Amino acid sequence: MESTNANNNSVVEPYIPASRSLPEITFKSIILGIILVAVLGAANTYLGLKVGMTVSASIPAAIISMGLLRFFKNSNILENNAVQTCASCGEALAAGSLFTLPALIILHFWAGFPYIDSAAIALVGGLLGVMFSIPLRHVLINDPLLRFPEGTATANVLKLSEEKSAGVKDLLLGGLVGAFISFCQSGLKIVADTYQHWFVEKGMLFGAGIGFTPALFAAGYIVGTTVAISMLVGTIIGWIAGVPFLTYIHGIPAGSDPNTLANNLWSQYNRYIGVGTILVGGIAAVISLLKPIFLGIKTSLKTVTAIKLDDHQVIRTEKDISIITVAWSVLGLLICAYAFLMYFSYHHAPTYAALLHHLLVAVGTLLILVLGFLLSSVCGYFAGLVGSSVSPISGLTLIAIITTSALFYFISKPFFHLDAASLDHVFIAAFVIVVTAIITIASSISNDTVQDLKAGQLVGATPWKQQVMLLVGAVTAALVIPFILNLLYHAYGIGGVMPHAGMDPSQMLTAPQAGLMAIVVEGIFTHNFKWDMILVGVGIGMVGLLIDFLLKKKGRRLILLALGLGIYLPITTVAPIILGGLTYFTVQVLLRRKVAHLPKSTRVPYKKLARQRGLLLACGIVAGSALMGVILAIPFVIAGSSDVLDLVPIGFAPYADALGFVSIAGFILWIYWVVCRNKVN
Repeated sequence: MESTNANNNSVVEPYIPASRSLPEITFKSIILGIILVAVLGAANTYLGLKVGMTVSASIPAAIISMGLLRFFKNSNILENNAVQTCASCGEALAAGSLFTLPALIILHFWAGFPYIDSAAIALVGGLLGVMFSIPLRHVLINDPLLRFPEGTATANVLKLSEEKSAGVKDLLLGGLVGAFISFCQSGLKIVADTYQHWFVEKGMLFGAGIGFTPALFAAGYIVGTTVAISMLVGTIIGWIAGVPFLTYIHGIPAGSDPNTLANNLWSQYNRYIGVGTILVGGIAAVISLLKPIFLGIKTSLKTVTAIKLDDHQVIRTEKDISIITVAWSVLGLLICAYAFLMYFSYHHAPTYAALLHHLLVAVGTLLILVLGFLLSSVCGYFAGLVGSSVSPISGLTLIAIITTSALFYFISKPFFHLDAASLDHVFIAAFVIVVTAIITIASSISNDTVQDLKAGQLVGATPWKQQVMLLVGAVTAALVIPFILNLLYHAYGIGGVMPHAGMDPSQMLTAPQAGLMAIVVEGIFTHNFKWDMILVGVGIGMVGLLIDFLLKKKGRRLILLALGLGIYLPITTVAPIILGGLTYFTVQVLLRRKVAHLPKSTRVPYKKLARQRGLLLACGIVAGSALMGVILAIPFVIAGSSDVLDLVPIGFAPYADALGFVSIAGFILWIYWVVCRNKVN
């Protein structure tokens, strides 16, 4: 039973015993892993830029690979596990990249994503993340306090593959329908992707909005009820109550379009309030686990020093890449980081003194090592405790960029005139973002890697072979993601920056995390931070902390990071996520009622299967919708317009809005049917 493993991970009995050896790294597992890295990495890049969140690739990759591997003879569960391990690493690297690198676009430091620079940053960060996770493996996956929800779920899916039972049909059908609806929305424009209605009443602005993008709705279903309700609270604060209050205070300019005014208020006020709330949430999340994090790192370091150099007696299921190899690899990667940062510094600031270049680069490299390993440990612990999907990478990235910015500010202040009128602050801010990007990518890799290593422990994989597949995934993603970022930027625009004139702002990718990074780092270096709005957000965050503390006693949570995102994100982006989460809650209530009369021996497996089908359907919708966004970027870039496939005549907008509402209602009913309308035996 799972409870035995959950309560005492040290006595886990793997599905494939250590005494049995099966092929893991094969030609077909490598090729399939590389393909899934590119496909799922691209989908998550689009989704992350659109809404600021990614979806774990482990289970979808496991489902897809098990379906494809069945066409080959002699495929096995460990080979399948190797594929999902590789694909998961690609998704993690995509997340770390899109959370940070677009900030260089938003700061107008880059006019696009230069391929060599972007790939170098991603490659160094990705490989460091894999190397950092190797000495952490022993302590994290054997800690009895850490449940590793996604890793355990992935292992269960892999075990189902051996029993020839998996939801490939739901995943693929969801992908096809999600892609089709997104094509009708962003391509043909016959289905609306957003709807807003704002109006003025008694000198105040009221209204709301919703998005119909399938990926956002399905992502909300995946993250579940607690996150959705937390976001709903943030949306009520920032939009439903915040916008009327702001117009009451500041007035409404004559002749203003209500919809435009609402979006302007979000840009000038809500975003900064959201930053303050997210900052409190990130710091609180780290403080709450300071003690276990410290103990985890301490035990990890003891484990590293205790590992025998001669590992011939280590059983197959405990054999990692040699710690000596890890140490030399980290040293080599730090040298590469130093060389790249030196190139970056000289290339963009050739007039600075050589000593200053070396000072900046040396400090940056040291931060990559220290903060990179520290945050990798923190992320690994968070992932084991609450899961990768809700691990506060955004909050930790925010802490990293504030720490790095403050340090570089004091280093640079004697040499530069740092204010909004000086170009020096732009270079220093960009340098900070590059350093933080490497740290974040490494941390994000660790966040997902430990889940894969836990899944490997449960199914009986060989750790060093998993780690090799992680390296393959990191290299592949580092080569693919910069291309995807550039493609999406030129097709849709990112974070308010449009590369071409006449682009549709409603199609823009908001890149919320990268926008946060740009706001914070520029504000620190130019003293041009909207501290009043930030402090309002901090106040909201402190109240939220108190409420969360009280709710914990009743077994409930108010997740501050999600609440902050509800304030920070446009209402048309956050509304479908909330709707998806509330749909999950409703469907689970109806499912419990349906099976309440069944005996426990039948009820538990039925509910588990039904929930899995719903989640796989949602994963398919996310993947299909997000991938269509990437595919459509190609004709959009070639034509220089996102209207190249537009088929609708003038005056069709009301019908497109109606079809948007119909599409979202259809997804709700479809998920209900898949989860609750199965025949009960």
